[in-house]
Amino acid sequence: MPNERGGSRDGGPDPATGAFVAHRNLLFTVAYEMLGSAADAEDVLQETWLRWTGVDLDTVRDQRAYLVRITTRQALTRLRTLVRRKESYVGPWLPEPLLTAPDVAEDIELADSVSMAMLLVLETLTPTERAVFVLRDVFDLDYDEIAEAVDKTPAAVHQIAHRARAHVAARRPRGAASPAETRDALMAFQRAVETGDLQGLLDILAPNVVFLGDGGGVVQAALSPVVGADKVAPLLAASRLGRAAAAAPLQPAQVNGYPALILRLGGEIDTVMAVRIDDGLITGLYAVRNPEKLSHMERETALRR
Repeated sequence: MPNERGGSRDGGPDPATGAFVAHRNLLFTVAYEMLGSAADAEDVLQETWLRWTGVDLDTVRDQRAYLVRITTRQALTRLRTLVRRKESYVGPWLPEPLLTAPDVAEDIELADSVSMAMLLVLETLTPTERAVFVLRDVFDLDYDEIAEAVDKTPAAVHQIAHRARAHVAARRPRGAASPAETRDALMAFQRAVETGDLQGLLDILAPNVVFLGDGGGVVQAALSPVVGADKVAPLLAASRLGRAAAAAPLQPAQVNGYPALILRLGGEIDTVMAVRIDDGLITGLYAVRNPEKLSHMERETALRR
């Protein structure tokens, strides 16, 4: 990427490198929100950089919009490949969790857009709907810019945006929980798991809570969703998470803009637990255990709108 390209005569970055570096975190965020995979988002940035180096900058009116357009097109191509990959995935597929900096949580709209719960909602959109929703509702691009990125007319993009927005609104958390509300619920959940308090779990879990575990066929995890507090609570109490937490406390962390819990065993991350909260109760539990998805949990990832 940029460090592979020479600098200008005065020792600073050349214009192409400077523009790419200036917008890199934004481009990563666009790609990640479209793909739910940090590894694939990094690959998209590599492809974006390679194409950007071949562009005549004198013909570019808005470098940010142009870079977003390249990134979106590359992400759309990769997203269609990911759809096929997920069809053969072992067990539930969950987005790749990111350790995020406090400033992400401070931007409520950004935190909401990259939360595990929202990324799972975005999974229910078609690739084009997802691209349009992300570019319009998260990054506030105008319809003409989005139309160029997804190769549609502005009128078609209007219709797609309306359809995607209605689809997301029907499935997103009813009242987006604040980081403080999420933290309180997680603390109650953590206490119950660490002490094996079955009633404490039943008190914090919504009756219709859904538990999803992602082991990817590499490590042990539930191969299908577990639904209902009466099933999820005893599962957690008897699970590896519950047994390990009794000996090694779960660690709070900022994951995808919201508080989450990390289980470490032998110094290595074993499980990242994110949640969805509606009306003060946990309605979704997302346990990522696939080690291939945990590499971005060792260092903070910078996200930008």
